[in-house]
Amino acid sequence: MLAKLVAKIRSVWGKNRSPSGIAHPGGPDIFLSRGLAANLRQVRSILGDSPDIVVREFDIGVHPPVRAALVFVDGLAGKPSVHEHIMKSLMLDASRTGTVEKQSPGLSMADIKESLLTMADVKEEPDLQKIIHGVLSGDTALLVDGFPVALVVVTRGWESRGISEPITEGAVRGPRDGFVETLRTNTALLRRRIKSPDLRFETMPVGRATRTDVTIAYIKDIVNEGVLAEVRRRLGRIDTDSVLESGYLEEFLRDHPYTPFPLIEYSERPDKIAAALLEGRVAILVDGTPFVLVVPAVFLQFFQASEDYYTLYHFGTLLRWGRFMGFLFTLYLPSLYIAVTTIHHELLPTSLALTIAGAREGVPYPALVEALLMELAFEALREAGIRLPRPVGQAVSIVGALIIGDAAVRAGLVSPAMVIVVAFTGIASFSVPSYKLIYSLRMLRFPMMTIAAVLGLPGIMMASVILLAHLVSLRSFGVPYLSPVAPFSRRDLKDILIRAPWWAMRTRPESIGSSNQVRQDPGQRPAVPGKDTPE
Repeated sequence: MLAKLVAKIRSVWGKNRSPSGIAHPGGPDIFLSRGLAANLRQVRSILGDSPDIVVREFDIGVHPPVRAALVFVDGLAGKPSVHEHIMKSLMLDASRTGTVEKQSPGLSMADIKESLLTMADVKEEPDLQKIIHGVLSGDTALLVDGFPVALVVVTRGWESRGISEPITEGAVRGPRDGFVETLRTNTALLRRRIKSPDLRFETMPVGRATRTDVTIAYIKDIVNEGVLAEVRRRLGRIDTDSVLESGYLEEFLRDHPYTPFPLIEYSERPDKIAAALLEGRVAILVDGTPFVLVVPAVFLQFFQASEDYYTLYHFGTLLRWGRFMGFLFTLYLPSLYIAVTTIHHELLPTSLALTIAGAREGVPYPALVEALLMELAFEALREAGIRLPRPVGQAVSIVGALIIGDAAVRAGLVSPAMVIVVAFTGIASFSVPSYKLIYSLRMLRFPMMTIAAVLGLPGIMMASVILLAHLVSLRSFGVPYLSPVAPFSRRDLKDILIRAPWWAMRTRPESIGSSNQVRQDPGQRPAVPGKDTPE
């Protein structure tokens, strides 16, 4: 008996799932009947009596007239397209042309699709669930009396934010356009930069309630086929009720769910995503968010910024070194200060040790508590500056830090040296271009300070070895997280510690495993005519 019940549940569950592995919200497939009234009753029973659901019944202007109905969502479908290219074409233009009247045996869906409608994207659909999904996505469904199939016309025309400069990834030199919340606009921004016919997009709905469109973008002859197949598999097994932002998908797609380090990169810059696709990576675009995911992601790529490749390679290399130094200062500076002032006094010069001791005179707390108080205050101010309105937030984050730091020193709660250390650590963290990596550093800084207060420099060394071992064990869609350092790839070092000139980067990153490693032909180094010969 139990076996029969389990088999029945599995059969029903299998009917409710789409080919992508995502469950349909409305149960098993429901097919249309030939009666328009019966079809409209089913539509109204599913969509209810919401005022934004528009059901417009009318007669198609042929002889004899045929009853039809349009179903669309007010605010999602573009009304000019519905009025001019559907209703006007069917009610007025059809009666003027007379092309359908001469055909035998009469009006057919092919006649409407090929002779009457002036819209480019029209498809026949007999499944009511797919029709409803199209309507709720901004399309318009045309139901005609006597036909068990509907025409779904793409009329998406909702209000959307215009293309503007990305807020989270500013640059001195480079493109100023950024992704928006509309999926089709984002794919157009990528297509504008990569005009190759090998640029492919695959879209699937994810989320039983939201039915969010998720698009996979890749370049056919460059992408790592293994990574692409893994992306499809992981997206296909997601079964949840909602996906409202790409961060929802990120937690389902990560190789290691408990690590604090980012294993998937995101960006709202089309040029950065286009560069990732040209390296053989896969981009995941989610409707409703300007942030696009990129896989696989390795640790060292979070130190790379788009501007590195738009300036001379000398300056790009110098900026990258500064980011590495900022990373080290952010992670280790408070810990080193605590370890030296608490345990290893002998490492300080005598004059500096006396200066620090004099500054700490009267401070009632040990260095660890002092650092934790200042770090927590700094994090609170930073969070307040983000959450408050922009004009107010800037004033709170800057003026608040100055006032609180000065008041804490005057009250004898912290020493001036600790204020300097915490302030320099915060500034150094802003030099890292990836906010996701900054979040990881902010989290790891607190246990690192605790270990430094208890064990001193040996504790810091031990924590660093554990951290390095953890990084070596990580994978991003099967790609080692510390590549090309571990495993070592000499060819990929040209874009790690330094940013090699473009004429020297002949191949794509070997660690990504692109199916086409050759980026450009050799011998393109510029030379002075008559004095030098290109390589």
